[in-house]
Amino acid sequence: MKSTSNHLFKTFIAWFDSESIQLEENQGIAWLRVIPFIGLHIACLLVFIVGFSWIAFVALIVTYSIRMFAITGFYHRYFSHKTFKTHKWVEAVFAFIGASSAQRGALWWASHHRKHHKYSDTALDLHSPIHGFLQSHMAWFLNHHAFATDYSTIQDFAKRPVLRWLNRFDLIAPIVLAVVMYGIGEGLNLYYPHLQTNGAQLFVWGFVLSTVLLFHVTVSINSVAHVWGTQRYDTQDNSKNNALLALLTFGEGWHNNHHYYPNTIKQGFYWWEIDITYWILKLMSIVGLTWGLKPIPAHIKR
Repeated sequence: MKSTSNHLFKTFIAWFDSESIQLEENQGIAWLRVIPFIGLHIACLLVFIVGFSWIAFVALIVTYSIRMFAITGFYHRYFSHKTFKTHKWVEAVFAFIGASSAQRGALWWASHHRKHHKYSDTALDLHSPIHGFLQSHMAWFLNHHAFATDYSTIQDFAKRPVLRWLNRFDLIAPIVLAVVMYGIGEGLNLYYPHLQTNGAQLFVWGFVLSTVLLFHVTVSINSVAHVWGTQRYDTQDNSKNNALLALLTFGEGWHNNHHYYPNTIKQGFYWWEIDITYWILKLMSIVGLTWGLKPIPAHIKR
């Protein structure tokens, strides 16, 4: 009984302090640890209780879009691949915004992504469809082995105290966003009742639905973009270019391009390949928020 109580207590602590988790070889799903993840999906049903308003819909689009850019522009193209440079305060801001997506901390995310490129579509690639579509889509995210951050693969950024703190306590950012959404909704209900929204509605639309949608679209790059699409380049893996995913993920759907040459800021190699993330990062460079954007080298076949 005592050992069970200790296990439950450690699991509870792990929800808030990710560094209380040690690397494990167990490949099974950590059911106790993923209770918040399951609860978030169940909470989507609250949409039938809180109802619809245009303000709520706008909140969903805004929170989805800002966090999608934080994931694609910073979690992926900055922390994982270092395809541009930025100020430390900018990287901290977007590490926090990215963490509010409930996709763990930037260091955890980038660590796993670097391993993905090293072992793409082999037995050591945790989220390859060769292990099964469901495994590649989200089951890998939920298993014991994937929970801890392997700092040995992300030493360049792990030495930053702020990033390390945000990675360790990655649950804080989603909680802050949830509270902010609720607070904004209550404020609008109080001062602008004609908008027909409230705290509960903005919490559900601007946090719950937005977060679940964002998660499944993001991880579709691991699953869908390694199964359906076209292959322009022989990359020795199953990466595909998928135009629909490129729109939904702000450019990440040009996945075969990316696997062919991951060290460039651009994932849309041709002018018609829409890459919203690149456009935003380019605009940020104009005002000095980013610089050193790595182009596609001339020797890369295009």
